[in-house]
Order: sequence, then structure tokens, then C-alpha cells
Amino acid sequence: MGHDMSLPRIVTAEEHLAARRELLQREKELTRLRDELATARRNLPMVEVTKDYRFDGPGGLVGLRDLFEGRPQLIVYHFMFDPAWDEGCPSCTAGSDEIAPGFLQHLHRRGTTYAMVSRAPLEKLERWKAQHGWTMPWYSSGDSDFNRDFGVTVDPSRPEDAYNFRSVADYEARGEPFGDGGPMELPGRSCFLQADGRVFHTYSQYARGLESTGGSYYFLDLTALGRQEEWEEPKGRADSVRGAVPDFAS
Repeated sequence: MGHDMSLPRIVTAEEHLAARRELLQREKELTRLRDELATARRNLPMVEVTKDYRFDGPGGLVGLRDLFEGRPQLIVYHFMFDPAWDEGCPSCTAGSDEIAPGFLQHLHRRGTTYAMVSRAPLEKLERWKAQHGWTMPWYSSGDSDFNRDFGVTVDPSRPEDAYNFRSVADYEARGEPFGDGGPMELPGRSCFLQADGRVFHTYSQYARGLESTGGSYYFLDLTALGRQEEWEEPKGRADSVRGAVPDFAS
């Protein structure tokens, strides 16, 4: 730990306590706002899913309803794995490495199934899953419309395609070109509900909305050195800073 780092000021315990109590008021404001946001999220209107999506899973071809495994709710992690790739996305892999069996069990006890869906063929998914010792179900959506319909396979040549609720044309207009190659795989998370024999899409999130996956970022946020990424303030806090890519490779 270098001495020239921008470490917190050294104060007495009393001074720390006073500053901590002041920060607590802001934390409580955030907690209340987070609860309000969660309420608004639960109050979002939902859309019935009527398209007959097919997925390749360990038990063969199945439909979206089968992914629920008999529970009322389903959370799908849209894991980036292009059919041409031999390895899964490093960031998606890092987050999935933190998904423990206990996490899955806790969701199950609240009637919620967690599953991953990618475009790569099942044999590639199974190999990557075994290599990392994961236990969550993982399905291939193959060449179906599922990934495009839920905004995680985006073709820059199609101006109407969207990621994080902004179209390719919108990104271009903002001076943020969306890439110049073929279709791009991107991460996301979508929630579904079964009710009265019907399946509904209730919510999706993308980009930084996904940083809660696994939870390590939120634990690092509690520490003095933070995530140790280049965008964070104050500068000079860590010996070495990294890009804002949650792959934890270095």
C-alpha cells in the first residue's frame, strides 16, 4: 500500500462517528428511495408472452413455461455467448461464478426460478458450465427470436434494434456509434410471471442495472478503496486502477 495514495483522513474516533452519523442520513434516504423504486417496479404493467419460444436444454427442446420449473416466477440472465465463441463472456462468467447454490435455493423458497439463456449451442454452454462448476439451469435459445425480442442481440445495421431501451439510431444520434460489425451479444436480465395459465414479461434491465449479479461490487462499495476502477472518486485511492469491466480478471 503506497504512502502517496489518497487515503481517507486520519481522525479521532469521535470525529469518525460524527461523520458516519451524517452519512447514515444519506444512506437512509437511499434506502427509502430504493424501496420506492422497488414498489414502482412491482407496479409496472406487464405484457403477455404469446410467441412460442423454443429452448434447447438438458432434457431436450422446451418452451418458456418449462423454464419456470413449476414456480410462479422466473428470472432469466441473458448470458453473452455468441454461437461462434468457444468461451463465455468474461464479465458474465465473473458474475455467474458468484451465484451460489444457496442463492438459488433462497429464490426457490420464494417461488422464483433463476435460469440463464444464451444463443450458443447447448454443448458449448454445458462445457463452460461444467468447467466452472455452476449449478443453475442454462438453455440455448439458438436461432430463435428470444434474444432479439428481449434486447440482448443487437444488429447495428438495424436502426430499430435497441439496447437498454435506446435504439441503435438513438445511439448514433448521440454520437455513440453502436459498433460496425454484425449482430452483437449484450447482457441483460428479464423477469417473468405465470398467472392463470399465462406467461407475462414484467421487467428487464441492462447495463449497470446488472452490477448486482453476484454482489461483489456492492461489498467493495463498502470499503475505503472501493471497486478500484478508473471512474471512481477520489482519484489515487488504489495502487492500480482498472477499467469499468466487471470480469475480475486482474
